Amino acid sequence: MTGTDIAEEVVAPVDSEAVVAPSEKFSVRVGDFDGPFDLLLSLISKHKLEVTELALHTVTDEFIKYIREQGKTWDLDEASSFLVVAATLLDLKAARLLPSGEVEDEEDLALLEARDLLFARLLQYRAYKEVSAIFADRMAHANKRFPRTVGLEAQFSALLPEVLLGLGPDQFAALAAKALAPKPVEEVGIGHIHVQKVNVREQAQIIIDRLRRVRTTTFRALIADCDTTMLIVGRFLALLELYREAAVAFEQITPLGDLTIRWTGNDSDEIRVTDEFDEERPIDLVAPHLQTVEEEIGVVTATDLNQGEMKEQGDE
Repeated sequence: MTGTDIAEEVVAPVDSEAVVAPSEKFSVRVGDFDGPFDLLLSLISKHKLEVTELALHTVTDEFIKYIREQGKTWDLDEASSFLVVAATLLDLKAARLLPSGEVEDEEDLALLEARDLLFARLLQYRAYKEVSAIFADRMAHANKRFPRTVGLEAQFSALLPEVLLGLGPDQFAALAAKALAPKPVEEVGIGHIHVQKVNVREQAQIIIDRLRRVRTTTFRALIADCDTTMLIVGRFLALLELYREAAVAFEQITPLGDLTIRWTGNDSDEIRVTDEFDEERPIDLVAPHLQTVEEEIGVVTATDLNQGEMKEQGDE
């Protein structure tokens, strides 16, 4: 891609009427052209003017004259733009005048590199110019908008948290200490591992005392003070023992409904509850066999030792 092709991609198309349009900025007046300096570059890039016929010194002299007429109010951006465009035109004119062919000299390579840098700057110049136009358009649209200056509506103001402006350094320090304080280490309880032992006889006595006092109650009320499952099971087993002794009667009107318990026993006689659920330890049927095995092992071990001693004495 040549420098002319790059310039053609960067420069936007220009209307023919723009040549004669009046402009307060710097304009160029040469043999076949009269108009803005940017338009001159556009026409040359599109081959509407021959760059070899353009006297750059004339354009430069006119620009210097234009700057002097501005006095102290001359625009630095406009001067920079002129230098960029003038350098591009100079490079285009040098490329047209020099013969084309393979470049072998290092100086020629350096010139080509400098030309590429100039076109790169031209691309940057066009890009910044377009972006600045976009920013200007957005600023113009933003100036037509006005913020809402009314207060917040009541239903939304109540959602805002209360601002505590009365807090001092001490209160903030206390909050920071609370937030940064190490959290207590969580402990895993082992109480559920050891099953609570429940005495059926004791639970039966509790039921007897209550029923002799209230005469009739429900099973739900009877276990209201039980805080563990094992305690509920123990109280239910005691209730079954009392039923077997004909001390209580059950009544359930609807299936899965409340179980009503009514006292039918004697208020003065002592009710004996069997202790089949309160056995401390079942009969150990394995221990005697283990003891016999241990005794046999001990006998065999002693016999082996005696035989070993007798063998050692015979060898000596």
